[in-house]
Amino acid sequence: MINKKIIREDISILKEALKNRNSKFDLDKIINLDSKTKQLTAEIDKLNEKRNILSKEITIHLKNNNLQEVDKIKNEVTQIKTSISKLENESIKYNSELELLLLSIPNIPDKSVPIGIDENDNVEIKKYLTPTNFKFEPLPHWDLAIKNDFVDFERAAKISGSRFCIYKNDGSRLIRALQSFTLDYHANNGYTEFSMPVIVKEESLYGTGNLPKFKEDLFKLENLNAYLAPTGEIQMTNYFRDEILKEENLPYKFTTTTINFRSEAGSAGRDTRGVIRQHQFYKTEMVNIAHPETSFDLLEKMTENAEGILEALKLPYRRILLCTGDMGFSSCKTYDIEVWLPSYNNYKEISSCSNCWDFQARRSMIRFKNSKTNKNELVHTLNGSGLAIDRLWAAVVENYQNEDGTITVPDVLVKYLGKNILKK
Repeated sequence: MINKKIIREDISILKEALKNRNSKFDLDKIINLDSKTKQLTAEIDKLNEKRNILSKEITIHLKNNNLQEVDKIKNEVTQIKTSISKLENESIKYNSELELLLLSIPNIPDKSVPIGIDENDNVEIKKYLTPTNFKFEPLPHWDLAIKNDFVDFERAAKISGSRFCIYKNDGSRLIRALQSFTLDYHANNGYTEFSMPVIVKEESLYGTGNLPKFKEDLFKLENLNAYLAPTGEIQMTNYFRDEILKEENLPYKFTTTTINFRSEAGSAGRDTRGVIRQHQFYKTEMVNIAHPETSFDLLEKMTENAEGILEALKLPYRRILLCTGDMGFSSCKTYDIEVWLPSYNNYKEISSCSNCWDFQARRSMIRFKNSKTNKNELVHTLNGSGLAIDRLWAAVVENYQNEDGTITVPDVLVKYLGKNILKK
């Protein structure tokens, strides 16, 4: 959430940020609401001060047995209490409206982020490996999966509906191997592994910025104030919600593989074949809870950590620095990692690594005791896919396919699968 100080002290910063993000917002309404809440607070404080003075006067008059004056002052105190109650109700109303508007404002981009309108203005940072030049016509992962009996799309649709997949046989073993490999890789790089619940409370989603902005993309549980988690970032970021951490313990580095759920609102007609865009999917996630002074260094390290998995699997990829118009809601700087998929003859996103600065921490009240200032200050939160497992599955199947339709197992996965070839 945006710091109110920006609104009160230099609104131009926010105006410029929203302009660069191509985000229209009624800032005048926010300024007016903030002004009203400050005015009401001042009036309430003034009345409380007057009430305290009158209460002291009552004590003096009681000592002097001046009961007539006591009754008069008591009536005045009663009127003041009524006025305070009315003003407090007004203040609650305006504050609620203000908070809701503030929760809907995206994060301010870092100065290092290129200004742009959409994905066409993103900047390519690096490429790794040249895509394989197959000596045969490569098949897309959905055809290879059916040919090898790796998946069952039809029965998944019968059981659950469209955009669901049942992995089976070597296809299921591969998805499990990729989860184990990615978790082991991150654990070896200093991440603490978690096994997290997939049901999250509403306040957890507000904490990370998924609510109220992305409500349509969530699966809400009927009769409960809870949802199916769209990413493991929710659970790990909220692990320290409403806590004050010890500075010497920062950073915390967490990883988990979860089943995630998204309605994919607004994605009709996109990636309808295969396992690229589903309602239910696996993802290994990384979260860093960091000291403000080190968060941008950690963003680079976290991104390199995600890339390391693709390099270990010898899969071609590229790193993209997102422009202001293509960034996620909670991020102040994001790198996308895109893996090469022959079926698209292009790169496809497999990870987003973001520094959210203190945006999520302010919403979730995650703080640390700063030894220099001796004050409680907000941490910085970072998150990154490490990696999107179903997309990684598709990348392995497509890039390691053989002319006969079998799949060669990448060297680093042989110990997880116990074989060198995946086939029917």
